[in-house]
Amino acid sequence: MEVIVKKRVKRWPATRKWQITLSIVLGIVFLLACAAGYFFWLLGKSAPKIEGTLEISGLTEEVTVYRDSAGVPHIEAQNIHDLYFAQGFVTAQDRIFQMDLSRRQASGQLSEVVGAKAIDRDRFFRTLGLRRAAEASFDMYSDEAKQTLSAYAAGVNAYIKEAKESNSFPIEFTILGYEPTEWTEIDSLAIGKYMAFDLGGHWEGQAFRAYLLKTFPEEKALDLFVSYPEDGPTIIQAVKGSDIDFPKSFASSVIPHEFNGSNNWVVSGEKSASGFPLLADDPHLGLATPAIWYETHLQSPELNVSGVIFAGIPGIILGRNDHISWGVTNVGPDVQDLYIEKRNPENKHEFLYNDEWIKADVITETIHVKNQDSIDHEVVITRHGPILSEFAHYDETDTALALRWTALDPSPELEAVLQFSKATDWEEFKEALTLFHTPAQNFVFASTDGTIAYRANGLIPIRKNGDSMLPVPGWTDEYEWTGYIPWDELPTIINPEEGFISTANNKVVGDDYRYHITHTWAQPYRQDRIREFLLSKETFTADDMMKLQFDHHNLQAEEFVPMFEKYLKNDSLRDIDIEALALLETWDFTDRIDHGAPLLFHFWMEEIANYLFHDDIHPDMLPLFDGKAQVVDQLLRKADKGEPGPWMEEKGGLETVLHESLKLAVDRAADIQGKSPAKWKWGELHAVTFAHPLSSVKPLNVLFNSQGAIPMQGSRITVGAAGWNSTTGQVTHGAAWRSVIDMKNPKESYNVVGPGQSGHVSSKWYQDQMDDWTTGGYHLTVTDGSYREDSSRLLLIPSEEN
Repeated sequence: MEVIVKKRVKRWPATRKWQITLSIVLGIVFLLACAAGYFFWLLGKSAPKIEGTLEISGLTEEVTVYRDSAGVPHIEAQNIHDLYFAQGFVTAQDRIFQMDLSRRQASGQLSEVVGAKAIDRDRFFRTLGLRRAAEASFDMYSDEAKQTLSAYAAGVNAYIKEAKESNSFPIEFTILGYEPTEWTEIDSLAIGKYMAFDLGGHWEGQAFRAYLLKTFPEEKALDLFVSYPEDGPTIIQAVKGSDIDFPKSFASSVIPHEFNGSNNWVVSGEKSASGFPLLADDPHLGLATPAIWYETHLQSPELNVSGVIFAGIPGIILGRNDHISWGVTNVGPDVQDLYIEKRNPENKHEFLYNDEWIKADVITETIHVKNQDSIDHEVVITRHGPILSEFAHYDETDTALALRWTALDPSPELEAVLQFSKATDWEEFKEALTLFHTPAQNFVFASTDGTIAYRANGLIPIRKNGDSMLPVPGWTDEYEWTGYIPWDELPTIINPEEGFISTANNKVVGDDYRYHITHTWAQPYRQDRIREFLLSKETFTADDMMKLQFDHHNLQAEEFVPMFEKYLKNDSLRDIDIEALALLETWDFTDRIDHGAPLLFHFWMEEIANYLFHDDIHPDMLPLFDGKAQVVDQLLRKADKGEPGPWMEEKGGLETVLHESLKLAVDRAADIQGKSPAKWKWGELHAVTFAHPLSSVKPLNVLFNSQGAIPMQGSRITVGAAGWNSTTGQVTHGAAWRSVIDMKNPKESYNVVGPGQSGHVSSKWYQDQMDDWTTGGYHLTVTDGSYREDSSRLLLIPSEEN
């Protein structure tokens, strides 16, 4: 007989099970709430103190800091030392994380805080030597400028000390697990040298063209040159004879954005409604959070100046005082040359020069890397400059490329910046320009006395031979620099009859100018549109200037769309291609967010380049293709005139290139926005987020890019510049700073800083100017004291420790 034993199972009553489940859920909610509370507490505790009183060691007298409704600090001090000390302190309050990353990037010290992924970048900048150049520049400065640098550094360090004591560094430091070290005068100068790097000098174009000559038949290589090189046969032979592996040597190079540039213009009082000059400036650089620019007003008995500066540097580099205003665009001259150096097979650190083996300087740079051992990086510096072609590897070949560059020499740009603020007329401002060596800039100027002026200013080399088109032999003195364009002969315009002056990185000299500046000017479309606007009527207002800064008329499309349409035959097009082309028929050539035609046109231009080049040119070399957009324009124009070059012919001629690239563009647009071209919209792809450096790590993007993506008008070649990442469509490049000044009242200006003043994600000024930036809005910044009424007020007083 089978005995069945029943096992008793304890069963919880339904109400008890519900209570347990509820307890678990409540526990999880409580833990999440605690974590969220702690997180927001961390965010809040790092917010800078902007009201009340702070005692600070290092001040000599009281300083008052007003922050207006746009977050612009108005710093009122009783002496110059305290003014720049307070500027350092206040800037660090808002931007210390950005400042620290900036000095680390310039100095090749990012790996120390972000890890191994930054090693190649650090090697590049250690090789380049921006920090070494900053250190060499310090002794050039006057005692006054050195005192300014020291006061600024002391102010930054006063903030670092306060934040360390209160454990209130911005949350980015907590995420990365480190604290900023003491700020030095060299840190500020290194950031200045980095800006010279960011505005370039075309070494990458020389490397790219050398690669073309070593890889393709000479005729095909020269087809992608903007002009035939001077002393061509000799230099071409030297390039072909080198044993440098260009893709291997430069695959990890850091290349400035190809569209870095700007717009600026100045209109005389005869053409302004106020009877005084108007000045407008909008520099085009990378767009990010925080903004590359920091707006500040500095006031003391000696100064009353307002404008922007790069966070980490004292003074105001673009702006106005009570008498003058000024703005810049990039000249983009050839100030970098690659020299082909012949290495001694018996001694890898000796290089041939005029039949002698000359020993190079060798520096060992130690790169500290987070969570792993440090790396010793060897930098070899010839008489021409650092060997650049071996920074990513240590395979010494018989030849190498050394970089000669004006910015690697000692230079006193900050001295000029400090003098700009004190200048009262054109003569004083022009005298300050003698100290601004690099990067060479197109300065426009206006003053209350009615003067308007322009100057292309900086050190631009004169070469014994060659024209900076290709790397040149470094084993002979035949290609040395013999000096610089004489200061009195730099391009200058004062009070022209036309009544205005404008620049947009365009060619600024005629063919009769006796000196070489560059082969690689920007495409002419922004400058042509600015001139078209400024010639359109007799008088203008500040509102007109703001409207022009946000103009998105596309003159490139106006030129090429009619040309393209001549070569398109419907019998060889698909239905979707014909539907897409219909968008162009009603387009007014303005890059609006709600229209599909800009999407099609810009994809089409990109696919023309892809169709021509991508199958043949090594992918690691394409980023070095300096002036690619200008070259593509040139190839299209020549083919339309019946003069197709090898690249166009080998792809079947202009008609085939246009048909095939159109299909690629249409397919690309259809993949993203569907197969109904009538529903395509430029703004659904072309949008701006102002990405934070840590936002690439998800889910930090939700925190740091809190506003999300906003559709943006314009493109790379419109006056209202908005360059984008071709893969994602994200707008990553443009005028983070726009400014307009009517010299009838130089104590006020109309400005916007995209996305905002503050680097603290919890601040109301973190991304509060995004809407203005994407819609053409501005805030008014005044320097007459009226800002005191509606601003927060922070009193900085000397500590008893002084």
